[in-house]
Amino acid sequence: MAAAVVYAHIDHNKDGVAYIVGTRTKVRQVALDQIAYGWTAEDMHRNHPYLTLGQIHNALAYYHDHQDEIEYEIEEELRFVNEFRERQGETSNRLKLKAKGLLS
Repeated sequence: MAAAVVYAHIDHNKDGVAYIVGTRTKVRQVALDQIAYGWTAEDMHRNHPYLTLGQIHNALAYYHDHQDEIEYEIEEELRFVNEFRERQGETSNRLKLKAKGLLS
């Protein structure tokens, strides 16, 4: 029987979402820094100095051990954002910027 893996800096909220203990940072946010920007743990620490390297490495370990689950959370969040944007339509500020030729 395999022993349960313990992630010292990771816990789950009431909805089962993994986050870094003592912060409001979700593991998927750390994963996105690596996926989207190609950041190393040191890059993340420079950009998020409130996180320790230990917390970041632990979050990355959790992500790599639960990659399908975390990537599903990311996809669901993107779906939600895209649906919300579609329902909202163009904002007045965005329309003004387009009128000035500052957005396409």
